Amino acid sequence: MRKIKLLGLCLFIVAFSGKVFSQDFNQTQNFGQQQNIQQIKIGFVNSNDILKEFPEKNQATEQLLNLSKEYESELQLMQSEYNKKYSDYITYQASLAENIKLRRMQELTELENRIQEFMSMAQKDIEYQEKEKLEPLQQKIKEAIRQVGIERNYTVIYDLANPGIAFVSPLAEDANIYVKQKLGIK
Repeated sequence: MRKIKLLGLCLFIVAFSGKVFSQDFNQTQNFGQQQNIQQIKIGFVNSNDILKEFPEKNQATEQLLNLSKEYESELQLMQSEYNKKYSDYITYQASLAENIKLRRMQELTELENRIQEFMSMAQKDIEYQEKEKLEPLQQKIKEAIRQVGIERNYTVIYDLANPGIAFVSPLAEDANIYVKQKLGIK
């Protein structure tokens, strides 16, 4: 009888300690989840709005507008020259010798090609100048986002202007190796 009571007591202790252990484990697990939730900090920025605030942005925009106006003015001169030559050709084509007609048509074609080349070159130059003037400002913004991310313990900062992630915590784990392993890539 004594053995049965002792055995019953042991079973009770084991069963009770299992329940206590289970509660402790669940509480520890919940605490860990709460701790992880508190560690994840997501932020967002709009780099276009920030860029607008730079005084240098306004100066760059003004310089680009002036450059664009210069190109536009030159293009208008070229277009006027073309229009005059084309008008003259249409007016006098019936009275011109065949060789002169061919030469004037060739001149018009060459002028059209020069206008097209000029427009292409102007567009490329404006794009290049824009990149040259705005890229340093964009780099400053990226660096400031990175510093804020580190200082304020953000896990991720999204940029609303450029869909994507502007900052990822240096503590984030690179999962490429695991994905490659999953895919069987070495």
